[in-house]
Formats: sequence, C-alpha cells, structure tokens
Amino acid sequence: MTIEWQYAAHEDLGVLSLAGYLGAESTGRFTGAVGWALARGNGPVILDLTRLLGWSAGGQMAVAQAARELAEHGRSLELAAIPADGSLVPDAACPHIPVHADLPAALAAHRPAKRSGKRWSTGNWPTAQPTGAAT
Repeated sequence: MTIEWQYAAHEDLGVLSLAGYLGAESTGRFTGAVGWALARGNGPVILDLTRLLGWSAGGQMAVAQAARELAEHGRSLELAAIPADGSLVPDAACPHIPVHADLPAALAAHRPAKRSGKRWSTGNWPTAQPTGAAT
C-alpha cells in the first residue's frame, strides 16, 4: 500500500495531507511531496494525517527527515492528527515538531490564515471528507 497526498498553499503556510499508510515503500513518494511543498509554498508546512491509516518506523523517520529538510530552508513542520498507533519520536538532531490534535486546531494556531489558493494532489486522492472532519 502506498500513500496519496494533497498540498494546499495558503498565504503564509502550506498544508500537506496524506492518505493511506506511510511505510517503507511509500517514503519516496512522501519525500517527493515534501519537495513539492518546499517548491510551491512558504512558511510552516502542516502535515495533515487525518486520513493516514498508520505509519511504520521508517515512515516516522521520513517525517523527521522532512522536518530537518524544511528547517534547512528556514521552514518548519507541524503535525495534525497523528495516527493512534504511535507517536513520532524524533532524534536529537530533529528540530521541534509541534503536534496539534487535528487540522482545524493546527490552522487556528496560525490565524488569521487565508483560505487556500492553489491545490495539488495525486491522482487517487479521496474526495469524500473523512468521518468527523470539518469542512
């Protein structure tokens, strides 16, 4: 199983949403999505994990590496709605990664954030809202 992703560029931040399972076989696709976000936005990147079914240790390491890469470019990574099966345990070289309960809470921490402008996603991105998600 791989992941699908969607990126929305807001005025002062970006939201990278993942769906599926972030395991060893999908870290390349995740790294590419982070590169896409780096090239097409500014400010912090909120990694929305609302639709993520879970992640492996390798997937968690890829998230920590994304935080380091973003920090090298003067940007930060924040997490929203981490999977229930574990939390990210970054190593000492990893920058601080704020964790929010869900995407609305992450966005509220950055208000007044503008509505998203441009939006990109992989071809199989689910179009229905996840159960309990705010619109």
